[in-house]
Order: sequence, then structure tokens, then C-alpha cells
Amino acid sequence: MTFTDEEYSTRLAAVRARMAAQNLTALIVTDPSNLYYLLGYNALSFYTPQMLYVPLSGELYFFAREMDANGAFRTSWLPQEQTFGYPETFVQRKDTHPFVWVAARLRELGVVNNFSHGQVGLEMDSYYFSPKAFEALVKSLPEYNFTDSYELINWVRVVKSPAEIDLMRGAARVCESAMTAAYDSIVVGGRQCDAAAAILNAQVKGTADFGGDHPAIVPMLPTGAGADTPHLTWSDQVFIAGETTVVELAGVYRRYHVPMARTVVLGKPSKRLDYLAQSTGDALNEVLGIVGPGVTTTELAQVWNVSLARHGLHKPSRIGYSIGIAYAPDWGERTVSIRTDDDTVLAENMTFHIIGGMWMDDYGYEVSEAVRVTDSGVETFTEYPRQLLTKE
Repeated sequence: MTFTDEEYSTRLAAVRARMAAQNLTALIVTDPSNLYYLLGYNALSFYTPQMLYVPLSGELYFFAREMDANGAFRTSWLPQEQTFGYPETFVQRKDTHPFVWVAARLRELGVVNNFSHGQVGLEMDSYYFSPKAFEALVKSLPEYNFTDSYELINWVRVVKSPAEIDLMRGAARVCESAMTAAYDSIVVGGRQCDAAAAILNAQVKGTADFGGDHPAIVPMLPTGAGADTPHLTWSDQVFIAGETTVVELAGVYRRYHVPMARTVVLGKPSKRLDYLAQSTGDALNEVLGIVGPGVTTTELAQVWNVSLARHGLHKPSRIGYSIGIAYAPDWGERTVSIRTDDDTVLAENMTFHIIGGMWMDDYGYEVSEAVRVTDSGVETFTEYPRQLLTKE
């Protein structure tokens, strides 16, 4: 197990305290990041329906595809008798859904008929909870009063334990190795796909001390005029002299993600790119300079906006978000966003990806840092030049 029994007990207690505060008698968990957080369960099985039943008190029950049930027992602390596999005949059928079978098993376990009060929380915004899954639960469990849990476990995860911070520091070393591979492989005449392959190799290989893991998002490599748009991947086209490539990737260690973005230019940067890089770098440094307990995300965003405005620039999108455990398709925790309409108060051991991304007309620049809020300021997880990277 990645964590001690005590840590898992502490996590479950925190989740149940929040359940009580939200008047939930039970919680149904489908997000694989939250399953990993509570159980340690780690597998690529979430393309078929699976769930964890968490009551306010009493035993937890995990349900997965029959062929995956042993995986849950092998990788998590949950006893085998609390893990159930639904039959293969329920997989991808038009006329039924696995959660119909799960509902029947919950009845057999005695957690439905005796249900007399409270609400059952659902992860309504989970990528892995479909409308058909929701319909199956509502029709099969009419006794339950379902309600949105509003990312309950995600919010518990926002403040990391010391053990989690240690894993993120390991992920940071993998991240640095992957970014070095990116820089080395972005060369005039080299193919974008070859650079992506080098990055992926470094992400999985990791370092001598920290073996890598598959990232929730593949390497992103917007190149040339495409650098004015985030979240583009790669093609088989070659890198051209004078072009800019924005690299955004993550190092992953035991599912904990530390992302980083840097921008590489093959040759001398244009005046407009150089100005954008200097302005963005100044703004990011000012934001990092005020990070600390008690500061709000609103204040971080305001500092960013004011700094950019001094340079005649503006960024409408958020400048960061909470990070930690992740599975595809996203490495964000889907909780805190660093923007002016989010007033989250920073606390020690919150972790964020703070992004200085500026996407202009036919060019762009991105630089970012993954950070931890310390007791008095900020720790940047990676140590990599925070500037426009040039190659002749």
C-alpha cells in the first residue's frame, strides 16, 4: 500500500465529517481519483461502471466488473468480502446497466430497506458517471433521495498530507526529466511525434529514485501558428527554424501529478514573443511572491491582472487550479480555480498548478509552476528555468 492504514482512516473520517455537514447518509463514489484516495484502488477499469458505497457509518462496499474485482482486492486495503464483481452479461448492454445489478446487491446487503432518513450523494459532475448510470440508480433504488455531492471528496483532497507532498516531490523529479527530454528533442527537422515519444518515455521511465506513471493528459505541443491555442497535441510534421513550441506535460508518481509548461523557440525570438515572455514571467513571479496561508485565490488573480495590465495585456481565463491525484482525462482536482470570482482561502499544503498562459493571434507563450502553500509562503515543486527557452 502507498499509504499507512492510519492515513486511510484519517481520509475516511474527513470524508464522513463532510458528509454529515452536507446531511448525507451515504455517498456513491465513481471518480477513480476518489477511489484511489479512499481505497488505494488503482487500475484502468473505469471505462466500465464501478462504484464505492460509503455510508455515514458502517462497512464500505466496492462494485466493479467481475474481471476487475480481484484488482480491487489486490491494490486496495478493502477486504475481499467487501468487493463485488458484476457479471459480464451486464457489460455494454442496451437493455440494462451494471448499476441495476449493484442496486440488487445493495438490497441484499441490507443498506436499502432500512434506509429511513437523509440523502445519498452522487458525483454528478464525474467524468465516469453517465446519464444511463444515474437513471439505473434512480429507477432501481426509489427509496434513496439522491442529491449532488458537489465534489465532496475532491474538496477533502485539496489539503495534502505530508506523505502526499513527498509523492508530489517525487513526481516533480519525473516532471523535470520529461521537460528536459522535450527540450532536447525539439530540433529543426525533427518530427513532433518523435519529441512526444521522447517525453512519454521519460514520463514512464521516471528517475532512478522515482519510477514514472502514465499521465492523465498526454504531452501537449502546440507548434508554430498553433501556439496561439492551448491543449493541442502533436502531428508528424517537422519542427521549423524560427518556430515556437509550447510544451505542457506532467510528471506522475503513484498517481500524483506535478505539471509544468515551458515555451521553446528554435532561433532568435521575435520582439513580440520576447515582450510577451517577459511580461508573463513578471506577472507569474508577482503571483508566486504573495502565495501563502490566508491569501485568497481572488487576490492571486487580481495581482496577475494588474501586472499584465501594466504591460497592456489581459488574460480572460483562470490562471491555475488545484492538483494532486489524477486519472484521464484531466490532471486538475476540479475544485479550486485561481480567478477573481473564486474566493478560496489558501491553507498550508494546498497544491496548485499556476499557469502563465497567453494565447495571442498566431503566436503564444506559456510558463507555469506547480506549487505547495507552505506555512509562510510557497514551495515550487520543480527547479527548471522559468523563462523563454531558446535553441539555435
